Amino acid sequence: MRWVFRVIGLVLVFAIVAVAMLFLLPGERIARIATSQIEAQTGRAVTLSGDTQVSFWPVLGVSTGKMALANADWSDSGPMMEADSLKVGVDMAALFGGSIRITGLEAENPVIRLETAADGRVNWQVGVEGVSPSGVDESTANPLALTLDRALITNATIRYTDGATRATSIYDNVDFDMQWPDAAGAADFVLRLRPPDGDTVEVTATVQNFAGLFEGEAQPMVARASLGGGSVSFDGQGGPGLFAQGALRAELPNTGAALAALGIGGVDIPRGLGRSVDLSARFDFNGTRAALDDLVLTLDNNRLNGDVAVALNDVPRVTGRLSAGALDLTSFSAADGAGAAPSPGSGWSKASIDASGLSAFDADLALAADSVDLGQFRLGQTRARVTNDRARAVVDITRIDAYGGQIAGDFVMNNRSGLSVGGRLRASGVDLQALLGDAVGITRFRATGDARVEFLGVGRSLNAIMRSLSGDGEISTGKGVINGIDLDRLMRGDMTTGGTTVFDETGATFTLAEGVLRNDDFSMALPFGRARGAGRVNLGAQTLNYTITPISLTARDGRGLAVPVRVRGPWADPNISIDLERAVRDNFDQEIEEKKDELRQRLEDRVTEELGNTPQEEGQGAEQEQGQSAEDAVKDKVEDELKRGLRKLFE
Repeated sequence: MRWVFRVIGLVLVFAIVAVAMLFLLPGERIARIATSQIEAQTGRAVTLSGDTQVSFWPVLGVSTGKMALANADWSDSGPMMEADSLKVGVDMAALFGGSIRITGLEAENPVIRLETAADGRVNWQVGVEGVSPSGVDESTANPLALTLDRALITNATIRYTDGATRATSIYDNVDFDMQWPDAAGAADFVLRLRPPDGDTVEVTATVQNFAGLFEGEAQPMVARASLGGGSVSFDGQGGPGLFAQGALRAELPNTGAALAALGIGGVDIPRGLGRSVDLSARFDFNGTRAALDDLVLTLDNNRLNGDVAVALNDVPRVTGRLSAGALDLTSFSAADGAGAAPSPGSGWSKASIDASGLSAFDADLALAADSVDLGQFRLGQTRARVTNDRARAVVDITRIDAYGGQIAGDFVMNNRSGLSVGGRLRASGVDLQALLGDAVGITRFRATGDARVEFLGVGRSLNAIMRSLSGDGEISTGKGVINGIDLDRLMRGDMTTGGTTVFDETGATFTLAEGVLRNDDFSMALPFGRARGAGRVNLGAQTLNYTITPISLTARDGRGLAVPVRVRGPWADPNISIDLERAVRDNFDQEIEEKKDELRQRLEDRVTEELGNTPQEEGQGAEQEQGQSAEDAVKDKVEDELKRGLRKLFE
């Protein structure tokens, strides 16, 4: 058994010698070798300060004081990386062989400054000529291989500056873990971001030939980010300067949470525009512009296809072309429920409209859809161009099939300094009953016609917008029907309410001010004559005060008869009545004058008979006043008689 004890003794001797070698090993030398390898790998100077100490556990190596890695020569932002300390791991087996092999690096509390120059250069693209992928000068007689079983950065602050705009984004509490055991092989990465008000964002990636990436060559890579309960994945190739091409996939059930995880909080995305996102596309990225080709995009329940590009400015700018089937944009013009047509007597919604999402992006998109539901309005096949510039969205409508006809024009939603909506629209061949029903809840008017309207409204709710509307317009129709009143039957003496009025054509112009529509030139061709109309429609209060006057051209032996009909009250259930006083004034002027002359003569004859003589000069003033009072009495009496006669006409 002696040989066993001799072997054990020999092992103990070797162990004692090894420990002694570690204590005698100068830490500065290991640190200097490590920093020289970093300098050779990056082409950037490394500065160390403070004491260097040898550590034995958990990793054999050294720990330095503060360190700094120089920035690109064109940058004036300070070191590209600063850290409180740098820990360097050493391969013990190589150490026993007489060489020093660096296996790991760890930076504590670093500040990493990433930036792009105005000409597109990036400060993280490093590497020098004559250096092997391992970071070693190949002419060296005894090269030292740099592999990273693990490179670790903890509690980092990353500052990204765009040289074109000088905008800076700051991310705190970042961890980075890299494993690169083979200098010519693949490297695995784990990046963790911990925003103050969001969940942890974790990015994992694998680059097949990491050394080739440092030499400026694009390499195959896969990556996946987990954020806000969703994920974004990439499978393709990437290179220096944030170049990437490949297949992109995103599944974000809560886009708001995903944005908050990236430090972009407080964005309330309207329903239908991406509260949840499912995306697949061919991805092309160069650091400042991302292109999505063969895009299949689902935003909530809206599915779109096409090509889209995003310029990563301070405010992202989206351009492209999209096509869709049925689009649900009921929340685009109003908050939940605020865009729906009012129920009878309910008034307009006072729910606040949140248009803050318009400031999150700029856009220039061509859109084609089979149908579009805007909540208050339902459209068929749509061709439009949508632009958004600094929270002012414009929908330039090339063509919309809607309400049996076609609509063209533009619609504007401006949220730059308070919310306003406006537009200039032209419609042809439109079912006005359906359109007016969706627009203002009026369904009594049934016809097909043409219309033009320009309008502007301001406010944070649909109620405020409707009460502020201003603008003008015109409308004309062919044959149609008015429900609720039969003017033909009325002109023939039947005072029964209800029924319908058939007309041949109509025409009118109108103005809008403070939510009130005013019209004074409405005309209607009727089978028995014609009709005119004037009055106002209070869009904000949803009330009517309008007079329609049908005129029979054959009544009263060809002299005609006009009977004004007043429509007053809430438009959901208005009161319809005949204005007899106005009817008398409009139809019986001649009869009133004849009656007045007849009664005046009777009165004068009676006065003369009772006084026995003609009024004297001195009493003319008093008699004149008496005559005026008598004339008023005569007029009232004549009008009462005519009203009774007019009523008998309709009995």
